[in-house]
Amino acid sequence: MKTRFDFGKGTACLLAAIVLVSFTLIPVLEVRAAEPYKVGAVFSVTGPLSFLGDPEKKTALMLQEEINKGGGINGHPLELVIYDDEGDATKCAIFVRKLILQDKVCAFIGPSLSGNSLAVLAEAEKHKIPMVSCAASFKIVTKDPKTGEQWKWVFKTPQSDSMAVEAVYTQMKKNGISKIAIMTATDGFGASGRGELLRLAPEYGMNIVADEKYSRKDTDMTAQLTKIKGLAPQAIVNWSVGTAQVVVLRNWQALGMKNIKFYQSHGFGSRKNIEQSAGAAEGVYCPLGACNIAEILPENYPQKKVTMEYLKAYKAKYNEPLSSFGGHAWDALKMVAKALEAVGTDKAKIRDYLENNIKGFVGQHGVFNMSPKDHNGLSKEAFQMVVVKDGDWALVH
Repeated sequence: MKTRFDFGKGTACLLAAIVLVSFTLIPVLEVRAAEPYKVGAVFSVTGPLSFLGDPEKKTALMLQEEINKGGGINGHPLELVIYDDEGDATKCAIFVRKLILQDKVCAFIGPSLSGNSLAVLAEAEKHKIPMVSCAASFKIVTKDPKTGEQWKWVFKTPQSDSMAVEAVYTQMKKNGISKIAIMTATDGFGASGRGELLRLAPEYGMNIVADEKYSRKDTDMTAQLTKIKGLAPQAIVNWSVGTAQVVVLRNWQALGMKNIKFYQSHGFGSRKNIEQSAGAAEGVYCPLGACNIAEILPENYPQKKVTMEYLKAYKAKYNEPLSSFGGHAWDALKMVAKALEAVGTDKAKIRDYLENNIKGFVGQHGVFNMSPKDHNGLSKEAFQMVVVKDGDWALVH
């Protein structure tokens, strides 16, 4: 005897609807279940150099939000794992190892500082994971300065200190300056900059009559500047980051040395430095990337569009001025996202993509063209020389 089940029209319709909804939900559930693309970051968000890492973190989080609102990367949400090294190299190394071994990120951006970047690049090489530094020293990517050999797994977005020196010396030469004094901090950034100032001086006809050093934590540079004043150079070049570069300017003004032109490194690239200088920065020169001066760039400038978009988005979200340093994180994360979109999360493929396929990439700090012989991908043309005028940046013509 066969048993017959009669569900009736209502039940049949209900079953059909359940089946239809089930099939309709399958792609939605698949999208929601997509594994996130995990990217790490280590920035100096707090501590004495927070003016570097804070805008970097804010920029990275802003981009993460933008990417995920747009559907993620190939349907995968971008998940940033960010640590604050507080400017400390030991903490930086601990966090980088944590990103690699515990968080299992496929790449990481940062650190903020040259010294910290130099301290952890061996970790990237050892564990074969792409690192895109947000710090300036050319040594971060250049393994052998004599041959130009690059570290295999390490890239960076800021213009190198060698490019900044070239930009400064080029502008000096145009203005008939050849007798100069240099002042440099003894940290990684200052030491690397000093090396390039000394190395490139003969090429540009610069006679360095004073070579003064100081700690980044020093609160008075009157002694060094007094020595320099007695040697009567035409210009002073200072290479540091943090409050020291503001202290130097205040001492320079207090000693009545305004007749000696003053040049800062690209580490001066924050309007907060101008504000903290309390008028002493007026007339000071420095090389900066396009994102600092987006509003005054010519309309046909290749970076005008991306820099203005970043400027508007950042100001709208955080209601604070833009700095060079956030732009370094923008470039780094955008490049990694571009690689993820093209090749997924395979570390070796990301590395290869960064090296071989970042061509004509229009970023905040230049148009990048990476290659096996250049893991920075920029030239001195990525800098614009600016001067502080009426408490803000102005282009030097």
